[in-house]
Amino acid sequence: MIKNYVRAAAVAAALTMTTATMPAWADVKDYEFQLVSREVNKGDAVITVKLVHKPSGRAIPDAVIFAKRIDMGPDNMAEMQAKLDPVPGGEPGVYQFKANLEMAGRWALTLGAKVQGETGTVQSKLIVNAK
Repeated sequence: MIKNYVRAAAVAAALTMTTATMPAWADVKDYEFQLVSREVNKGDAVITVKLVHKPSGRAIPDAVIFAKRIDMGPDNMAEMQAKLDPVPGGEPGVYQFKANLEMAGRWALTLGAKVQGETGTVQSKLIVNAK
């Protein structure tokens, strides 16, 4: 019986040391998209966002953006949408999209992404002002 107790204590101590030195996984709530600029020119516009790990402020590269939409929902015209195309290149953690914003006003940019090594989906709705 004492052997079992000693063995259990040794296993518990080993697990405590192992988990204390392992990195803590972040939660998808620890990530967000941020607009680099809230204002763009109407017409052919390039919208730039950064995916950020909020606790560290670090930009997150190589996210898989699988959901994207832009519409004029903030100005009560959600049916007014524009095609949103990714623009290649740029610095790591910064993502760019090209859209033809036909009207001046507020446009809602909705993004959904997977961050490598995390479970769940990062979702953001950002307001862009087209002048």
